[in-house]
Amino acid sequence: MVKTKFLQSHSLFGGLTGEDIKGIRSLLKEVSFPEGEYIVKQGEPGDRLYFIHQGEVEIVRECPSPQGPVSRRLMLLGPGDTFGEMELIDVQPRAASVRALTEVSALTLSNADMYQIYKSNLKAYTLIIMNIARELSRRLRDTDALLGSALYPPPRPPSPAGGGGTVSTCQLDS
Repeated sequence: MVKTKFLQSHSLFGGLTGEDIKGIRSLLKEVSFPEGEYIVKQGEPGDRLYFIHQGEVEIVRECPSPQGPVSRRLMLLGPGDTFGEMELIDVQPRAASVRALTEVSALTLSNADMYQIYKSNLKAYTLIIMNIARELSRRLRDTDALLGSALYPPPRPPSPAGGGGTVSTCQLDS
């Protein structure tokens, strides 16, 4: 079983006491996945979040293109990171797929588990939800920064020959 100190040192369990984690431990399900396996697939219903104990995963989204769907890597996650939290909040199908890049060991919490935490320890439940909200907010900020830099690239400096200024556009580069 994963050590309490390890759990407390990562954002999902930040602020929880040893006693809080002791009460949650029985709800944490240990799962493992071999390298290359899809842990969740885009579009599938989701009812749990995953907390990575060991290994690395990639978050992949299928994007439309004239030649058909193309997989795009959105991010890499490793020990201490979580995924699947959006489905606990908005109860929508999975927004992306997650594939194990190495052997992965993870812990899961389902919607039903979260309800049990809510009923038995409202303080711990509130901290976990706040930690999830902070992580989603951080990821949204990162996405906003990426989108902003793609939509509004910095203006190019004038050419050395004095060819005048540059025009900044609000279109994505093709």
